[in-house]
Amino acid sequence: MLLIDCPHCGQRPELEFRYGGEAHIARPLEPSKIGDEDWTQYLYLRANPKGLHIERWRHASGCGRFFNCVRDTVSDVILKTYKAGEPKPDLSKLTREAGQ
Repeated sequence: MLLIDCPHCGQRPELEFRYGGEAHIARPLEPSKIGDEDWTQYLYLRANPKGLHIERWRHASGCGRFFNCVRDTVSDVILKTYKAGEPKPDLSKLTREAGQ
């Protein structure tokens, strides 16, 4: 079982969490001024990398808060979790620290 470290509650089993998609996707500042192609990009098109990926998760059966997670999609290893609103971590630095 995958253990996820909630930055608010600590480490818990994955069954307590819900995946929330790719992290750091900014909503358009002026939604009424963008066209269909931009809406399509915002709503549907996401990165699906092989390797490190920054994701949003929600601790549904715990504090209920969203947080961000850096996960390796190949090994399913979670390298870092951090609170929503905090800046993206340096992925190259995390890779070096993990020895990948």
